[in-house]
Amino acid sequence: MKDVARMILEKGMIIGEDIFNYQNELIIPKDTEVDEKVIKKLERHSIICVPVKEEIDFATTHFEKVRLSKEFQTFQLTYNNCMPIYAKLMNRFVETGELKGVTQLQDLYLKLHACARTGEALLDFLYNMLPREDTMTHAHCLNSALIAGVFGTWWGLSQEDMILLIYCGFFYDIGKLKLPQELLWKPDKLTDVEYTKLKTHTMLGFDLIKDQNLDEHVIKATLMHHERCDGSGYPSKLRGDKIDIFAKYIAVIDAYEAMTSARTYRQPLNPFQVIENFEREGYEKYDKDILQPILYHLAATQLGFMVRLNSDEEAKIKAINKDNLARPLLERADGSLLNLADEPDLSITAIF
Repeated sequence: MKDVARMILEKGMIIGEDIFNYQNELIIPKDTEVDEKVIKKLERHSIICVPVKEEIDFATTHFEKVRLSKEFQTFQLTYNNCMPIYAKLMNRFVETGELKGVTQLQDLYLKLHACARTGEALLDFLYNMLPREDTMTHAHCLNSALIAGVFGTWWGLSQEDMILLIYCGFFYDIGKLKLPQELLWKPDKLTDVEYTKLKTHTMLGFDLIKDQNLDEHVIKATLMHHERCDGSGYPSKLRGDKIDIFAKYIAVIDAYEAMTSARTYRQPLNPFQVIENFEREGYEKYDKDILQPILYHLAATQLGFMVRLNSDEEAKIKAINKDNLARPLLERADGSLLNLADEPDLSITAIF
């Protein structure tokens, strides 16, 4: 909402709040559309300035409101300025084998991180970003580095380990830059041959950075981020403690980033859909001690928001079910409670 001088009011604008005259009498109710009569009435009552609604005031979901906010617009501008710098650094390294400008990566991170007041706000900003097709791989890694800073805080990492994890985010998928775009971002299901080729990106990335002056955790995270604790991952089907701890962190970050980014075939998943996907796989694939606090934080940050269900019913998030984080306790408009843990056919389709 913004205040607009009566002299520059335009027809079609919507009044944002009830307007009272100097005798405290209501003269124009909220949500009235401005027309010639409204303007003349304001003039008769000597009203100089009135609140009118902006585009953000008509947003219906939380993420629409974020997308229309001034803070997001600042972040988006900064992000679009940083992306070419990051892409150039990575492309040059892949093409020449010479790793230069590593300190610039930290500068890019700090510049983008400064645009958000909280980690939760930063995740909301990233949720609303729409990468260009020619920079989707770069965006995936840049986003992962930013998410690493948020999740690292939730994991209680030291400052030193946090910086290391952020560097893992910058580099872990660099091997994908050696593969064709049409394979990486194919909207249809990959064939067995295509999937086998896609899986080579971990080895390609490892070969690129193994001899560089990078911490061993960054190198191992690049190689192992698709390994899974139950041995179902690749390239080496490692289990449990055989997987580097930073690779385990990045595995969660990588999956989260993929689920919350727009794709040609789907919209970004909302936090409860993300949690449900993780919970569906169980805690066998990901380290439970690493995954659980992230899912809990994602759920807890939604407390107090309104949701829309697949039944079109709307309700408020009242409490989080610790044993079923994807299915919170809701409060209906009439005050009655709805426990989604007891309603398997209901699901959250929007948050606002």
